[in-house]
Amino acid sequence: MGTHTVEEIKRDSQRLRGTIAESLLDPVTGAFPHDDERLVKFHGSYLQDDRDLREERRKQKLEPAYGFMIRTRTPGGVVSPEQWLKLDHVATTYAERGLRITTRQAFQFHGVIKRELKATMQAINAAMIDTVAACGDVNRGIMVAANPHESRAYAGIHAQAAALSKHLAPRSRAYYEIWLDEERVAGSGEENEAIYGETYLPRKFKIGFAIPPYNDIDVFAQDLGFIAIIEDGEVVAYNVAAGGGMGATHGDPLTYPRLGNLLGSIAPGEVTAITEAAITTQRDWGDRVLRKHARLKYTIDDRGVDAFKHEVESRSGITFAEPRDYSFIHNGDRFGWIQGENGLWHLTLRIVSGRILDGEQPHLSGLRAIATRLLAIDPATASPEFRMTPNQNLVIANIPDGERAGIDALVAAHGLAAHETALPLRRNAIACVALPTCGLAMAEAERYLPDILTRFEALLARHGLSGQPIHFRISGCPNGCSRPYLGEIALVGKAPGRYNLMLGGDHRGQRLNALHRENIDEAAILAELDQLLERYASERRDDEYFGDFLVRSGVVVARALNLELAA
Repeated sequence: MGTHTVEEIKRDSQRLRGTIAESLLDPVTGAFPHDDERLVKFHGSYLQDDRDLREERRKQKLEPAYGFMIRTRTPGGVVSPEQWLKLDHVATTYAERGLRITTRQAFQFHGVIKRELKATMQAINAAMIDTVAACGDVNRGIMVAANPHESRAYAGIHAQAAALSKHLAPRSRAYYEIWLDEERVAGSGEENEAIYGETYLPRKFKIGFAIPPYNDIDVFAQDLGFIAIIEDGEVVAYNVAAGGGMGATHGDPLTYPRLGNLLGSIAPGEVTAITEAAITTQRDWGDRVLRKHARLKYTIDDRGVDAFKHEVESRSGITFAEPRDYSFIHNGDRFGWIQGENGLWHLTLRIVSGRILDGEQPHLSGLRAIATRLLAIDPATASPEFRMTPNQNLVIANIPDGERAGIDALVAAHGLAAHETALPLRRNAIACVALPTCGLAMAEAERYLPDILTRFEALLARHGLSGQPIHFRISGCPNGCSRPYLGEIALVGKAPGRYNLMLGGDHRGQRLNALHRENIDEAAILAELDQLLERYASERRDDEYFGDFLVRSGVVVARALNLELAA
């Protein structure tokens, strides 16, 4: 029997059940069969193996060192202190390398072995968090700006995102039957997937809510992006963008990163209807033959922005209004303490590559101690929470003034104060996981980030640019999990030790960068950047960002956001 296509697997899966339950009981292998491996993604997990050990195990005639990555579904990246402690327990009991904050405001656990996969899923569920639809051809986790100032508006937007995430979750009970031992009801294999249909979406779908003037979610990189328009502390409208996406394949011109098109504005109460219309349009129009060409961005390019916009209006019964005025000033995070409009305080910590573990510094233990302290705060005074940011950092939110000193002491004692001393380059850098666990990685990213930043910082110091906030991003492959195509400087993995050098993104997430040098090693990367930084130091205008300089000077021709509306 030949290998089934993903569309066939979804169609014949009994609403995402497949034979996952049976495969879990197979003691012979640490992996899943091909079809179940595809289906388990819908349950929030990817089969991976330790590529550092792959060759050694092959020589020993052993199967790869299989393990599973598990991703949470946490809309807006918000968890309570109690949930934090339970997820900490999951990480230290079942996973390798601690907790990891993703660029989509979720937690990932790595290295969970198959015989402990079900217990891990149940432990995550005990924290009142699930992993359903964190992966797969459905709407993924919904992002929300981690903006700590707009307290009242933020609370409303986060609640709306959480409700939308629940509304868009698959109706199948497969997740609950397989992992949580829910008894299957007769006929439950025919759950009505009114939004997704019997074969779900052609590919993944991503949604995000931005709160100007900060674009920390990179709203134009989303399949569907909502830009909040706030007046007197209330959300009065959303501008809607559609068709963004970062993924590409080296050497394949049919694939490319893309910025979303601005469609117009809607009332806050119209978000669900517009979202359903956009998703069902993509469900019916998207490419189900060529998966690399199946994201919404390609559907819009194939059909046209106008056609997509009109179809969404027709399906929703809503007509887009003219876009409301807004502006973004940057797409990074604001570090340190910031007071919200409600008088409570928020502390943003720098977490390098989002990795939280007890290594050179006891970061995991420190945040455990902070979470324990937050539990003791009188709920009548405040409701503290942790917010994962889209830039892999962490906000300790809703803190009364009297608690700041105690938290500062814990931060200092556990080496969590990197935001106070790190240069802007290091504070803003983003990396994907890449090696050793990601099966798509062609080069290092997370493990390489500290070293390449050290070398790059030396170049900045040589040219008197140490304080310059340059957005640097690195990805182990062209699929773009670290949103590299929006970086002022980005490295996209091509082969071990070799990268494509991308230049010219902006600091607001409104311009794609462009390929500058292809398939070069570290020495060539640093030599190229050395020359460009020398020019930048001597030729830049006042307050000109590096990416803007590269475009103005003609070093690269980068594609800016097209703000023209669909007709």
